[in-house]
Amino acid sequence: MPTPKRNNTKTPTVGPNDLGKLPPQAPELEASVLGALMIEKDAYATVADLLRPESFYKDQNRLVFEAIRALAAKDEPIDVLSVAEKLKSQGTLVEAGGALYLSELSRKVASTAHLRYHAQIVAQKATARDLISMAAKIEEQAYDETQDVDELMQQAEAGIFEISQRAQKRDVTQIDPVIEEAFARMHKASQNEGNISGVPAGFHALDKITSGWQNSDLIIIAARPAMGKTAFVLSMAKNIAVNYGLPVAMFSLEMSNVQLVNRLIMNVCELEGDKIKNGKLTNAEWAQLEHKVNELRGAQIYVDDTPSLSVFELRSKARKLVREHKVRLIIIDYLQLMNASGMNFGSREQEISIISRNLKALAKELDIPIIALSQLNRNVESRTGVEGKTPQLSDLRESGAIEQDADMVCFIHRPEYYHLYNDEKTGKDLRGLGQIIVAKHRNGATDSIWLRFRSKFAKFQNEDETFDDDLPPLPTAGNVTISSRMNQTMSPDGATQDNGDGVPF
Repeated sequence: MPTPKRNNTKTPTVGPNDLGKLPPQAPELEASVLGALMIEKDAYATVADLLRPESFYKDQNRLVFEAIRALAAKDEPIDVLSVAEKLKSQGTLVEAGGALYLSELSRKVASTAHLRYHAQIVAQKATARDLISMAAKIEEQAYDETQDVDELMQQAEAGIFEISQRAQKRDVTQIDPVIEEAFARMHKASQNEGNISGVPAGFHALDKITSGWQNSDLIIIAARPAMGKTAFVLSMAKNIAVNYGLPVAMFSLEMSNVQLVNRLIMNVCELEGDKIKNGKLTNAEWAQLEHKVNELRGAQIYVDDTPSLSVFELRSKARKLVREHKVRLIIIDYLQLMNASGMNFGSREQEISIISRNLKALAKELDIPIIALSQLNRNVESRTGVEGKTPQLSDLRESGAIEQDADMVCFIHRPEYYHLYNDEKTGKDLRGLGQIIVAKHRNGATDSIWLRFRSKFAKFQNEDETFDDDLPPLPTAGNVTISSRMNQTMSPDGATQDNGDGVPF
């Protein structure tokens, strides 16, 4: 009988890729972590910041961890018996594998020395599953032609941001290296002129209060319409980029890039807005324009005019600006025009709260100051007198969240806008002046300073720079003097505001 031929073809090994990809998981490590939590008295505190029930892939492990967390929340002992009793009281003991499974978990652990390392792996696997789940959802929606692509991109960005926030954990740091870093910053600041440790605004009196805008700070600059918010930050951006040579970025949600640059040209070249807009310049003014505009050429001012910018888009763009252009300060004009697309909110106040919280987190992450302009509500308009018209923290629109998250809140107040030309207490001539009020300063004193405001050129300057041609005449008996409000429209509450094309208030 002939010997059958041997078949040398090897049977292929069946692996995960043949049956379909398996979700990232580490069941053995999950069991090890749970066992360690039930045999070590203070083990839960070691992993409390890393793990949540969703971190566990196996359903029974998730139930066991939920029971452990419930015991820890009430400061009750955590062991096999107490966990079994907790599961039993919740009616999930059988679903969690029963008392036998709990005892097996505890027997598998020889040491709890590597507990946190094992927990980190379990958490990373959970993050990978979250990313896969989100990507699958986005893929499914992307095939749906009824979906708005821009909205889908916002949702994707919001989803990734939420996952990254959950995954970010910072270990506790012993104080010694922090002290060394603080000393190093103090020594560096002592070598700067005027004891400026942050990014200088270029307004001497303000820089004296703030020591410059400080890294990781969220600064809110708020005012009513027509007070000069944009003029103030543009004057400051010019000082920072041109006078100090520091890169600065500005996100303009209200105006286009060209409108913003036109205002910068007005500021630097000292030409009126109408002439910049219609080009009706004399030969001398053309020469002045061509000469002074060279100050702006090559300046490290980066402008983005994306309308209705989301906080997630801002985050992505800001990281790139800091990484590629070493930007030292970011300005947002203005906060209430931002959105948090891709997330659901019960009210606009809740959305503003998310936006302000994320701006603070971004400033901390990038370690640079972020300045966000904000509107004030109409309470100011109903009050009278010099002091009555002065803004207060309660005047901030959606004030609770903004005031809480900001490291510093500054107000811009121009009394002459309300036809208040003299301070009754000091006799100070208020014409052509703008008051910068530091109403909240988490790391310093609150105070107020005065700046010279040249309305024709939308320009703030130090108070000692006086220009008589900008001052309106004082009111006389029988006459009412109205401050210049060219190219402005009436808002619904009766206050004038800039229409975006004329004098930049």
